[in-house]
Amino acid sequence: MTTAELRGMGESELAALIAANSESTDHDIAESAERIREEHFGRSVFFRGLIEFTNYCARGCYYCGISRDAKGLCRYRLGDDEILGCCKNGYALGFHTFVLQGGEDPYFTTERMCRIVAAIRERYPDCAISLSIGERCREDYRALFDAGANRYLLRHETATNTHYRLLHPTEMNFENRKRCLYDLREIGYQVGAGFMVGSPHQMPEDLARDLLFLKELRPHMVGIGPFVPSGATRFAAEPGGSVPLTLLMVALTRILLPQALLPSTTALGSIDEHGREKAISLGANVVMPNLSPSAHRADYALYNGKISAGDETAEGVQKLSARIRAAGFEPDFGRGDHPAWRGT
Repeated sequence: MTTAELRGMGESELAALIAANSESTDHDIAESAERIREEHFGRSVFFRGLIEFTNYCARGCYYCGISRDAKGLCRYRLGDDEILGCCKNGYALGFHTFVLQGGEDPYFTTERMCRIVAAIRERYPDCAISLSIGERCREDYRALFDAGANRYLLRHETATNTHYRLLHPTEMNFENRKRCLYDLREIGYQVGAGFMVGSPHQMPEDLARDLLFLKELRPHMVGIGPFVPSGATRFAAEPGGSVPLTLLMVALTRILLPQALLPSTTALGSIDEHGREKAISLGANVVMPNLSPSAHRADYALYNGKISAGDETAEGVQKLSARIRAAGFEPDFGRGDHPAWRGT
């Protein structure tokens, strides 16, 4: 099967391919994904510094361990100085991208976030600033961009309307999520979308629609990780997504979006000790060690068993770098922009 044939597949063909290869990645697909990543990025794996600055959230997503309805969670917010301190530590370690991720916390208004972004931009003008703070209006996205944010991560989670409704409360809908992603792209951000693999009620056709939506959107980044249940949600007893199917979706995304930046996600590393290396071998090229204060890392509990220590942390950067080199790749602490990017 050629890459041209894969890129030309429609929904039914992709769904059949996914169903047939859900237990492992076809050799030709794996080989193509590796070759394409090599062609566009060589052996580089880009490091991003993740700062999980609030686990408060006004949303009630049924799968999320920090949703407004999650019980038994120790809630926290980092102050401006704490966030800047995380950036300072990360910069000293060589990071040139900071990813500020949090729940949709009303405390962090657009005005407050613009102040934080502007302070980071002033202190670290050579760094990229990524935000992952959910759905906002176009005017807010524009203000954050003007303050100095370069990238915005907003996983679409599923591109099937009926499936979206099974995972989210009634006030949320895929059309608004989609609107946000297109607003972000039009404003000038490097945009990140993405989806869960193996989420409750998901079918191969849903994953096929995810791939086709990504082809339509053409995001600069795509986060793909397995669904991992959280004991604090209604899906606590649901089975998690599989490693082989997640790896297949990473490989197919690399083939369909050759220049995309694809993280080897924390969720994958949380359910498979070698999941990070496996994803990189099939086309992923980003890792995001955690720069958050150690006292709060375990509190950002999106799902059960989320790794928050060891190689995943700022303190473990050297070990993670060594693991990546041992797998035949080269750690890269530069900004790692999308190859076609011509923005700021």
